Amino acid sequence: MSLPRRALVTAAAALTATLTLGACGNSTDASAELAPAKGSTAPNGVTVNLTPDQNRVTTAKVDSVAALVPEEIRKRGTLTVVDSLGTTPPLDFYANDDKTIIGVEPDLATLIGNVLGLKVEFNPVSWENIFVGLDSGKYDVGISNITVTEARKEKYDFATYRLDVLGFEAKKGSGWKVTGPKDVAGKTIGVSSGTNQEKLLIAWNEENTGKGLKPAEIKYFQNSSDYYLALSSGRIDAYVGPNPSLAFHAVQTGESEVIGTYSGGGAEVLGKIAATTRKDGGLVQALGGAINEVIRNGTYAQVLKRWGLDGEAVTASEINPPGLPKPKA
Repeated sequence: MSLPRRALVTAAAALTATLTLGACGNSTDASAELAPAKGSTAPNGVTVNLTPDQNRVTTAKVDSVAALVPEEIRKRGTLTVVDSLGTTPPLDFYANDDKTIIGVEPDLATLIGNVLGLKVEFNPVSWENIFVGLDSGKYDVGISNITVTEARKEKYDFATYRLDVLGFEAKKGSGWKVTGPKDVAGKTIGVSSGTNQEKLLIAWNEENTGKGLKPAEIKYFQNSSDYYLALSSGRIDAYVGPNPSLAFHAVQTGESEVIGTYSGGGAEVLGKIAATTRKDGGLVQALGGAINEVIRNGTYAQVLKRWGLDGEAVTASEINPPGLPKPKA
């Protein structure tokens, strides 16, 4: 049974100052007892607005960029954006009304829509259904912390907008750091299935076993409340996921810490997060142009700072740059 949105928000992000890792024994009950605060602190010290009254950063339409949008979408007047279910602060999550989608991804999607002169329509779905919806043409673009990979480039076009930094989160004072494969040998690591961080762990295990080291034991979690409970109870040594959400969570609780970061593209490529659309669908140039416009006019920097992600900014949007390599045969 899926958890209520309030349970997911509070358990995943610890959006109250008093919420600790150990408070997630029963996520639904814990969330009923804790009312989310109006503001919370991001890793850069900025107070994050968690209410539905977001007062988002906006910008003006740019006709030359809007002209790049395919005619069908221009006539419709909306940009259908598919995003995750809203459980990964500060990327994409629900405000404390349990229904308003907030976070850096919705903010950037809104800016893109502004430049293109389109009203943004958000469609929260599960991770795998992001790609199902793009494949079917149900949605125009995925803006949901999607990493550029060589395999995905066969089916999708990408316009980058943020660096892809993965993090390893462990209990504070654990006494170990993660800088590469050898550091996870013999450890129990949590991860979400179907993600690039899962691929990274599998590749690291292959490298370690090839060198005579013990592989990490990989445990799978789909809900953030579940993996934080596993971390607090000692069933896993660390969890690997998008660094922005892990760093944000660690600041809220004060009981965990990020013990290492790594490029989402692996050792060979600097990982990039990108707006994702169907291959040769005609939209990617407009997306890239819009992202470059908000980078140029400074609204992009305002949004990243607002959510504590200043360190993951890009200087320009790239169309289909080198991505995470395909697994070796």
